[in-house]
Amino acid sequence: MQGEQRVGTAVPVLLPREVRKRLIRTVSSLKSEVREVLRAQIVLAAADGQTNGAIARELGVSVNTVRKWRSRFAFGGLEGLRDARRPGRPRVYGPHVRVAIVAMATSMPPYPEATWSHRSIAEGVAGSCFAPISASQVGRILANLDLKPHKVRGWLTRRATPDFWARAAAVCALYRDPPEAAVVLSIDEKTAIAARSRRYPGRPAAPAQVVRQEFEYRRHGTVSLVAALDVTSGEVLFEVITRNDAVTFTAFLDQLDRAIAPDREIHVVLDNGSSHTAKHTRAWLAEHPRWHVRWTPPHASWLNQIELFFSALARRVLRHGDFASRDDLIDKLQSYVIRHNTTAKPYRWTYEGIPLKTA
Repeated sequence: MQGEQRVGTAVPVLLPREVRKRLIRTVSSLKSEVREVLRAQIVLAAADGQTNGAIARELGVSVNTVRKWRSRFAFGGLEGLRDARRPGRPRVYGPHVRVAIVAMATSMPPYPEATWSHRSIAEGVAGSCFAPISASQVGRILANLDLKPHKVRGWLTRRATPDFWARAAAVCALYRDPPEAAVVLSIDEKTAIAARSRRYPGRPAAPAQVVRQEFEYRRHGTVSLVAALDVTSGEVLFEVITRNDAVTFTAFLDQLDRAIAPDREIHVVLDNGSSHTAKHTRAWLAEHPRWHVRWTPPHASWLNQIELFFSALARRVLRHGDFASRDDLIDKLQSYVIRHNTTAKPYRWTYEGIPLKTA
């Protein structure tokens, strides 16, 4: 099993029959650790006369790795394939403590808490008859395992709507190929827009310094609005509202109906909000036959183009805005819409409303 190593020559490996059988069992066993399998494969290949370079290419490791375990086996046998003892203080917390931490971090937290903290996990482990452990040590163990039980990412389980894709495709077809001489509108409300003023003025950007904004603010009420986007021109008409109900909504539709030439058909995209689906609204639509509605599927309001305008409004005016009063907020909303309409362009809609293909 041992051999004399010469400069530039791989260490020869000789395998007794029983040792070879044991290494083969290690490679074929599903319970073997990955590192044990790799070392056994290196020794078996070396015993078959393969060079270090050939073994490294076949197993996808470095030549130094092959050389290390080939030499360790040649001069130490099976014991040479074991991990060497590490220097420094031995581990205080064994595998059973780590398993308990992982089990707790991947379970639901105790009532009434909604998420785990490192401290609550440490207390739970200590209460399971294990040795006391600090919250910081729990954090280090979880970080090594890439476990973050304190973080939550939300998602929405879309309702199983049989005609989801048919309705989505109908909305997208209206955007991509609007009827000739017809008006295509996208309508929705944006409610509870907060009018807030910062307690202290912000600081403008400077070299190596981003804009700074005071955290504290004063509240001055909220503003709600209903808006209609002309899909073919990109222009927007909006109105401030005090109630978000069907009566208010149909009153807005009445304004649009009077403003649009009576000989033109009107196609409108609406989501499934309560003011849009109420009996009062449906009765109004039935009394106005030139209005044709495309309803977005449930949980698909992103198909409503007016949301693109609302997103731009939030980024440019609302998110970091400073509003001295409710009237100041309304004035800035109106100013933004007026400026938007002077250079309005239609959104370039490319989605066809069909499931995206995956590779």
